Amino acid sequence: MKLNFELVPDSCWYSNLRSILSPAQWDAVRKDAYARANGKCEICGAETERLEAHERWAYDEENAVQKLETVTAICKNCHEAIHIGRTELMGRGRQAEEHYMKVNGCSYAEMRKALGEANADHRRRNRVPEWKLDLSYLKKFI
Repeated sequence: MKLNFELVPDSCWYSNLRSILSPAQWDAVRKDAYARANGKCEICGAETERLEAHERWAYDEENAVQKLETVTAICKNCHEAIHIGRTELMGRGRQAEEHYMKVNGCSYAEMRKALGEANADHRRRNRVPEWKLDLSYLKKFI
């Protein structure tokens, strides 16, 4: 699937690069992603005047490490689908589901299966009491 649900462990909510980096450092990271995207969402390919910076994380549950893999430039619709839990709280869950199915060319049942798997990952990752951060991706910016 080109577009995936990415449910962040509860203990990592409200923690993002914007809260860790200085404004100038965050600008360098997000502008690098925007330049790579060249005005198009890196997931669905939609042209948009306003891209959003999305942090992609990998989780090593055995060692309790949350590693920043990359920062991508994506459209609002893809961002809302990725963070479906937050999007549902804002009343836009159905729109996000529709976008997910359109981008991935999948059925409702396939989308629900993927969401169930993402929720299972989320529950399992919530058992980790505290995540250590690996921000080695940022070395080229700092």
